Amino acid sequence: MIDQVLNIDALEAIPQIPDNSIDLIVADPPYNLGKDYGNDSDKRESKEFLVWTEQWLDLVIPKLKDTGSLYIFATWRYSPEIFVFLKSRMTMLNEIIWDRKVPSMGGSTRRYSSVHDTIGFFAKSKDYYFDLDAIRVPYDEVTKKARSRSIFVGKKWLEVGYNPKDLWSVSRLHRIHAEREEHPTQKPLEIIERMVKASCPENGVVLDPFAGSGTTAAACLLNNRHFITYEMNEEYYQLIQKRIKRLGEFELTSDLQKNEQANQKETEKQLSFF
Repeated sequence: MIDQVLNIDALEAIPQIPDNSIDLIVADPPYNLGKDYGNDSDKRESKEFLVWTEQWLDLVIPKLKDTGSLYIFATWRYSPEIFVFLKSRMTMLNEIIWDRKVPSMGGSTRRYSSVHDTIGFFAKSKDYYFDLDAIRVPYDEVTKKARSRSIFVGKKWLEVGYNPKDLWSVSRLHRIHAEREEHPTQKPLEIIERMVKASCPENGVVLDPFAGSGTTAAACLLNNRHFITYEMNEEYYQLIQKRIKRLGEFELTSDLQKNEQANQKETEKQLSFF
């Protein structure tokens, strides 16, 4: 089950996971906006959608370790109800706003244009894992120079960077983006990597109930974490398998290059004695 993508409905598969075994859950479920995922999963009545959401959340929460946490993507249309439900079972740590950096054109003429997604960050207990140093944002040279006064000298935070805020401005993946897969709601790797590095220790296990384009699996493979992911759409399932295979080939190539470079340096070192 570990490090696998399973072509199955998450509600059928989650009960097979042992309780208290997962370090992190990254969930990007359907938003119920009527998008076509090859099925009707995003086309429910509002009440039905919220009942379904509570069902799968009640299934996954017991799977978390006491040090575990959960990130859930949502839209403003349903995030209030979802967050209230989760707050009855977990501790809410942040409401994160993902600014998709949508161009200033078009949109509604009867309300403000929606250009963000909402992300809820929840912990199972007060002992949740969180590695701030893994996700700090480096200060630029101008900022470092401005804070060069003696009172700042030697300060760790100035060297390692600052804590990311709860507003994440990361561009959505446009169709011509190199990272883009054939999926309508693919999330940027940068966002998922931040979650994985901050909230799952190395060699820990991340559960993604709605794998989509496979970004969580990719983030785990790139950052020495294990994963369990489910995707019920056969087409997206095949897409993820291909993405993982490409990533595996890339990692293998990188390792071979590193070994070749190391061997070359060792050879040069030995020749220097002659």
